[in-house]
Amino acid sequence: MQREQKFWIVTASADHAQNGINWGIVQACHGKSAPLRRMVAGDGVVIYSPRTTYQGGESLMAFTAIGRVAHDLPYQHEMAGGFVAWRRGVQWQPAAKVQPIRPLLDDLEVTRGRSNWGMAFRYGLIACCHADFARIARAMVSPEQAIPFTTIIPI
Repeated sequence: MQREQKFWIVTASADHAQNGINWGIVQACHGKSAPLRRMVAGDGVVIYSPRTTYQGGESLMAFTAIGRVAHDLPYQHEMAGGFVAWRRGVQWQPAAKVQPIRPLLDDLEVTRGRSNWGMAFRYGLIACCHADFARIARAMVSPEQAIPFTTIIPI
């Protein structure tokens, strides 16, 4: 039995989001494995970037990448300085444009009516509903360029 498709928002700086796009991967929660194990192939994933760079950087507060979790399982990858992070393959939408979050705050269930809406993103990974994911997708990608977000498709 196939489980219902889920949708995820990962919090990462814009420079880390761009690395993920370039490498076809996502990391979450400073390279921990547990968040990535919640995802399965076909799930939707979007990156919210509060800042342009990891430590410091300018305020951005925008969705910077959107895609679909690939078939592979989480795997470890050694990074600079001997740090080993867990990763998951993602088919990123190449036509996606950066979308500031502020115009969407009242439209998204995860932020609607919350004066401290940014707190929702502080843990690095949150589930979101299909309607939120679809709204973000429509803001980032034109319909003729979109990966189908309403059904699970093989990657």
